[in-house]
Amino acid sequence: MIKEQLNMLVNLAASDTSVAEKEARHVRAIGIAAGFSKEDVDEMLRNPQPIGDLSHLTDDQKFEYLYNIIQLMKIDGQVFKSEIVFCEEIAEKLGYKKKVVGELSTRIYSDPMITADRDDLKSKAQKYLV
Repeated sequence: MIKEQLNMLVNLAASDTSVAEKEARHVRAIGIAAGFSKEDVDEMLRNPQPIGDLSHLTDDQKFEYLYNIIQLMKIDGQVFKSEIVFCEEIAEKLGYKKKVVGELSTRIYSDPMITADRDDLKSKAQKYLV
């Protein structure tokens, strides 16, 4: 499952045509923490795979995917329309209404060291599940 999530992050990072170094570092850190080698993650960054079916995920897993893609969208300090559209498309694939991205993005920080109240965010996100 983590490879699937990592691939999703790679796709988001590439959605604005170039992967910013902060985005790449964040994806590498997640990948390495999950047991992937730097080389494996870099290969994923070079060759993102299509995103598969996400309907099998639990509600907790869906929320984690959503949280991580929104955080990555904001990590380089620039949010492009293509990134917002990508996040909204992923939100829909996860079973959320698109509006969840706007709701959560105001409460998720670009700095992974600053953490929001995940339980509160999860509760807000639940209201957008279809």
